[in-house]
Amino acid sequence: MPAVSKGDGMRGLAVFISDIRNCKSKEAEIKRINKELANIRSKFKGDKALDGYSKKKYVCKLLFIFLLGHDIDFGHMEAVNLLSSNKYTEKQIGYLFISVLVNSNSELIRLINNAIKNDLASRNPTFMCLALHCIANVGSREMGEAFAADIPRILVAGDSMDSVKQSAALCLLRLYKASPDLVPMGEWTARVVHLLNDQHMGVVTAAVSLITCLCKKNPDDFKTCISLAVSRLSRIVSSASTDLQDYTYYFVPAPWLSVKLLRLLQCYPPPEDAAVKGRLVECLETVLNKAQEPPKSKKVQHSNAKNAILFETISLIIHYDSEPNLLVRACNQLGQFLQHRETNLRYLALESMCTLASSEFSHEAVKTHIDTVINALKTERDVSVRQRAADLLYAMCDRSNAKQIVSEMLRYLETADYAIREEIVLKVAILAEKYAVDYSWYVDTILNLIRIAGDYVSEEVWYRVLQIVTNRDDVQGYAAKTVFEALQAPACHENMVKVGGYILGEFGNLIAGDPRSSPPVQFSLLHSKFHLCSVATRALLLSTYIKFINLFPETKATIQGVLRAGSQLRNADVELQQRAVEYLTLSSVASTDVLATVLEEMPPFPERESSILAKLKRKKGPGAGSALDDGRRDPSSHDINGGVEPTPSTVSTPSPSADLLGLRAAPPPAAPPAPLGAGNLLVDVFSDGPAAQPSLGPTPEEAFLSELEPPAPESPMALLADPAPAADPGPEDIGPPIPEADELLNKFVCRNNGVLFENQLLQIGVKSEFRQNLGRMYLFYGNKTSVQFQNFSPTVVHPGDLQTHILSTWSSPLAPARPLQVCFPGSWETDEPR
Repeated sequence: MPAVSKGDGMRGLAVFISDIRNCKSKEAEIKRINKELANIRSKFKGDKALDGYSKKKYVCKLLFIFLLGHDIDFGHMEAVNLLSSNKYTEKQIGYLFISVLVNSNSELIRLINNAIKNDLASRNPTFMCLALHCIANVGSREMGEAFAADIPRILVAGDSMDSVKQSAALCLLRLYKASPDLVPMGEWTARVVHLLNDQHMGVVTAAVSLITCLCKKNPDDFKTCISLAVSRLSRIVSSASTDLQDYTYYFVPAPWLSVKLLRLLQCYPPPEDAAVKGRLVECLETVLNKAQEPPKSKKVQHSNAKNAILFETISLIIHYDSEPNLLVRACNQLGQFLQHRETNLRYLALESMCTLASSEFSHEAVKTHIDTVINALKTERDVSVRQRAADLLYAMCDRSNAKQIVSEMLRYLETADYAIREEIVLKVAILAEKYAVDYSWYVDTILNLIRIAGDYVSEEVWYRVLQIVTNRDDVQGYAAKTVFEALQAPACHENMVKVGGYILGEFGNLIAGDPRSSPPVQFSLLHSKFHLCSVATRALLLSTYIKFINLFPETKATIQGVLRAGSQLRNADVELQQRAVEYLTLSSVASTDVLATVLEEMPPFPERESSILAKLKRKKGPGAGSALDDGRRDPSSHDINGGVEPTPSTVSTPSPSADLLGLRAAPPPAAPPAPLGAGNLLVDVFSDGPAAQPSLGPTPEEAFLSELEPPAPESPMALLADPAPAADPGPEDIGPPIPEADELLNKFVCRNNGVLFENQLLQIGVKSEFRQNLGRMYLFYGNKTSVQFQNFSPTVVHPGDLQTHILSTWSSPLAPARPLQVCFPGSWETDEPR
């Protein structure tokens, strides 16, 4: 850059700035600025043409006024005129004004583009750099469209100066980030990779930044950069601080370029070439060895530069996950930082070790630091460091240390910051289930979790413990005894009441032999919590009461008295009122056998692992990152009772903790179309609104309550229980009904829409609606085969006492795997209202 001559000092600008600084008040400053603006405006509009120096001076004053926070609405054209000057200082001020004040949608953009084009074609390196800087600073789409094709040519041109190449690389990077579609990939991509071998370190640094960004979208186009990056990194790492004097920072040679090269290598898998891989491993070992050497300076800048390279090296080692020796060495190196006096280093060490814990090669090495991590969880003053310590404990947990880690996390939970309690609760719940050998320990852990942090125990946690207790006979008695004792605490969390209500309602008979937990005592204990609970919990407790009547007949009178109380029968909440009325009637009218059938014990839930654990496996453990830092789990996002698992959303490079739990709240991806012959062929036809997502199955609470509902009154749909076939095909033409087909009719007791019949060839669905004594029914037929049904026609058979009026019916070929409304929208009239 040319030196500024002594005559370019612009004395008038210096005087103006001095006047502004000497103003005693805001009003005085505004008055002085307004006076100067009036003077500048008169100069620009005057008849006398201004020379380049005057234009530059006045444009500089306008720029200074703008930086003080005042609006500037003139002077833009004069700044554009400065771009055509052949003097560096005038051109520089013009570009500076445009970069700061000109909007990307300005009408002057075309004039500016012409001036920039002239400077780029001038081959004057100083002018070319000014033009490239302006393009990068403005970065508008119009500029990108105008120069995106020219900048790569300048970048790879053999006669371009080093400073121009450096500016061109950074300018192209700016345009690519703003509008990736404007930067064409072509022959220049292969040539830009060879800039990694350039003699000028500034060019190499700019080129690495550009290639790192480009290769993320087009990795194959830049694959040849791996060997060049390894070669350049090897030269830097093996060089002494005196070899790269211009790029040595506090005795560390080219630290920024080293970090950029290491990040570039993380965009690709380990090199396939054995020689390149061997050279890279040697570089990584050298960096680890240098980290053990005594520091060459006590300045913090030296340690920062040295540690930046070290941590980026460890990130590359973790990314490759193929060198056991390097992984163990990296773990030992990080272990030294766990007790470092610098908080940032402790944080980074914990975060990196979280990722190392997911590697089979370094997991055992990470476990050796468990005492240090537990101590950090207890004593760290910074909450973010404590959170990373909790993440690391979670990541290093296995069957050998699960009880110790869960115990420490529970102990920490009592004093944990409110911001991370929910996260700790989920981690404890997952670890307790994942590594539970003795399920009584699991029950104790979850109940202790509810006692300590009940407000942060989400529904999926206590749903899961109910599922496990229901499915395991060996733990049911222990669970009933434990939850009974937990409910005796004076202050009992509502989640504990929910768990206690469910378990005692199902398995309270297992502890009823003890006088201390006799049926009346169990009922009194639960009912003492009733008035302190929410509506949903009261509804569950009412269901527990009716279960008690079946389990313990001696409590019938007491419970009926509670149900008969005015506070229940006339409850303002319709759900509680309906339950009280129906349960009271059921207990009064139904015989013992009927009551035992209706209120029989819940069947085991479908055997499957926790959906939280399934998410952990899909995300490949703690190395996937930290959706946990900016999201919370949606309790409705999964079903623990055997429902359909939602498709996991893709997460990009998080911090080591979140993917543990998959808490980032992200919209689920669109469901793929159903395959031919799928069972949900007609589901979208039957829905009253938009197509519903697949049902996730009932929660334990819903399943527990649903069996207590009295059957709905018989509807005309029940007449369809024995439908006559529409045709009489031979045995070879039709397959046997699917085993569940006979059960499909049962749901029409309380539903109007659904699948009526299904086998391997055909699926028949019904959608109906009723108003008093009038009804209308639609039948839908779905072809589940791969061939078309010809001459398909329905036949209606109905009892004689049911008057039917068919409005329309028609026949049509039934295409494969498509639902078709072949039926008759009809209406009929019955003698009695429905």
